[in-house]
Amino acid sequence: MTNKNKTVVRSMDILNLFIDHTELSFQEVIELSGIPKTSAFRMLKSFEEMDFLEKGTDAKYRLGILFLKFGHLVSMRLDVRKIADPIMNELHNDVKEAINLIVRDGDDAVYIEKIDTKQKVRLYTAIGRKSPLYAGACPRAVLSFLPDADIKEYLESVELKSFAMGTITEKERLFETIVQARELGYTISHSELENYTSAVAAPIYDHKGEVVAAMSIAGLETNYRGENVEIFVDKLKKATAEISKQLGYEQL
Repeated sequence: MTNKNKTVVRSMDILNLFIDHTELSFQEVIELSGIPKTSAFRMLKSFEEMDFLEKGTDAKYRLGILFLKFGHLVSMRLDVRKIADPIMNELHNDVKEAINLIVRDGDDAVYIEKIDTKQKVRLYTAIGRKSPLYAGACPRAVLSFLPDADIKEYLESVELKSFAMGTITEKERLFETIVQARELGYTISHSELENYTSAVAAPIYDHKGEVVAAMSIAGLETNYRGENVEIFVDKLKKATAEISKQLGYEQL
């Protein structure tokens, strides 16, 4: 084990103390962790600066605001996944195509659930895999329905890279697809993350009316033409509307 790894492990030993203790003094941290005083002081100071811990006027340490943020994110993702699961299964059994669920992770989308037992061909997507918000129908279903200011900031800073022959690599074209998605209420992609695959996706909203996730139907490109797209989109939007409703979203 390297020195760096030892430091990480020791740091986690300190944070793990707060699982069973709401607050701890500096001396209590030393006694419970067995970490030398100098090292413990340095770690605690770093945790303070990063908002992992906060030190009260009583000189005792407590979990900081960053854990509240992480806790909210984990809770939100678990809630979306739990609510979406039966709806995703029902949709998958109906259309026999892969069903994906993603949430935003900064400038990326992360796939938190996928159901494809009836899909004969395994696709690019997988649970835990990330994709930039501009690439693929599902990630772009989140991007397209963010606040205008967030979209503007993203477009100004993002560098568009190609993943497959259909990946959008021009910002003007990306903006056009965002405008189109807002008009239609869904996104569509062809060979953006993997050649010869397609997807349709729609956003999922929370009780504040903010987009928190997106869900897609995905499969081989040949199945995503003409009337099939209309059928998939209709079923998908009904499914995402139900998930949004269960998350507390009230559509005007």
